[in-house]
Amino acid sequence: MSFDTSFNLPPEAPPLRVLIIEDDPMMQLGLEQSLMAHPQLEIVGQAEDGYLGVQAALKLKPDLVVMDIGLPRLDGIAATQQIKAALPETHVVMLTSHKTETEIIAALSSGADAYCIKGASVERLLSAIAAAVEGATYLDPQIARQVIENLKPPSPKGNIANLSERELEVLKLMVEGYSNPEIAEKLYLSPNTVKTHVRGIMNKLSVDDRVQAAVVALRSGLV
Repeated sequence: MSFDTSFNLPPEAPPLRVLIIEDDPMMQLGLEQSLMAHPQLEIVGQAEDGYLGVQAALKLKPDLVVMDIGLPRLDGIAATQQIKAALPETHVVMLTSHKTETEIIAALSSGADAYCIKGASVERLLSAIAAAVEGATYLDPQIARQVIENLKPPSPKGNIANLSERELEVLKLMVEGYSNPEIAEKLYLSPNTVKTHVRGIMNKLSVDDRVQAAVVALRSGLV
């Protein structure tokens, strides 16, 4: 199995400690096997419902939680809210097959750092993990487009027009789910330069995070 080689921690950094919260045994096994194959990820625990997942997170204090949204007893949205409230430094990647307006908006408000469609490729999941660890927000393109369809009409495109050519290039790659290091590699820029462009993009678009920037870009027909 091949992995996205851009997902790399500093050589001296310990593996990311990962907790999997998933009620489907086959999906849980698949996630465990896929993530264990990556040398920089260590599975430290699993739980089959949201309540047990929160308890496990409080006990294990993982670096990352891979969270199913449709869990028994306590759903993934509520579980994520509780985990992020108690462990704000823990990153949460939410897996969902839910695409209705209500469910997506609820997921977006839960505090998760990344949102992937169930059954997406391992590479897509690793990209989401990389973005979350970097402090960015990753939104699966399928979910992004569904969100866009249910948002209010976009504000005037003047903000998009204010972006420089380089900022537009960076924004397009952000929409496609690339992390800052990946963007830096593709555009032959330093990571710090990319971070500066990302900040500039968010300021010019008057948004607070990468997800909102992607929504503006998609609604404006940029990509």
